[in-house]
Amino acid sequence: MSSNKLLLITGVSSGFGRALSEQALAQGHRVVGTVRNAQAAQAFEALCPGRAHARLLDVTQFDAIDSMVAEMEAELGAVDVLVNNAGYGHEGILEESPLSDLRRQFDVNVFGPVAMIKAVLPFMRARRRGHILNITSMGGYMTMPGIAYYCGSKFALEGISDALAREVQAFGIAVTAVAPGSFRTDWAGRSMQRTARSIADYDPLFDPVRHAREEKSGKQPGDPARAARAMLAVIDSEAPPTHLLLGSDALQLVRGKLDELLRQFHAWEELTVSTDG
Repeated sequence: MSSNKLLLITGVSSGFGRALSEQALAQGHRVVGTVRNAQAAQAFEALCPGRAHARLLDVTQFDAIDSMVAEMEAELGAVDVLVNNAGYGHEGILEESPLSDLRRQFDVNVFGPVAMIKAVLPFMRARRRGHILNITSMGGYMTMPGIAYYCGSKFALEGISDALAREVQAFGIAVTAVAPGSFRTDWAGRSMQRTARSIADYDPLFDPVRHAREEKSGKQPGDPARAARAMLAVIDSEAPPTHLLLGSDALQLVRGKLDELLRQFHAWEELTVSTDG
């Protein structure tokens, strides 16, 4: 990545946000990272005084986002790259999970990123340059029982990213949806929010999935530091992809899902085309 870029990364206290911040700072860039309390802000700025800048922000504080970005642009200069990383996973059988959990999941994983995008786009469009990275998930392509709300939010962000890329391409702005597989972050640990179980009928389906996820937590194949370096390589690319999978498991599982879809489309092709008049 060319020198002295300014990255705005949401959710830098841990996980991909922290790893990407550390790698970018190590390469000589400046990073503005959003955190949710003063202690986290102090710890983040201590990573690299003068080039690591913290901003207190919950991405669901939609009314505060525009003013924060405008203040950043005035104080620190042009935001070259926005990385929408802040998010969390919700675990719960759909029938058991209240709608309030779905609203919260979409507020953080979808509405927050869109609000950030809408805040930076006027500046990037005026400059005719910029790059937006939305951290989605392989769960934005394929699903498993017990994370319907989470997958729904990531499917939404994948679709929004794809449409947005077409809208802003003419302005020199790139959009990349980055879909990681299983990485050694806190996603399946303390960061995950779980709805209490209440319907025994789902136990045979769901309990093995939850047990496998808990067993794998902390032992996933993906290295967040390697993911961060991959994202920096994409940012540095002259022709970045609109969609990028990270991790061999993501590649295998998403390919399998796409193959399954093609088989279904083929099997029902006659009925599909029968609706043409």
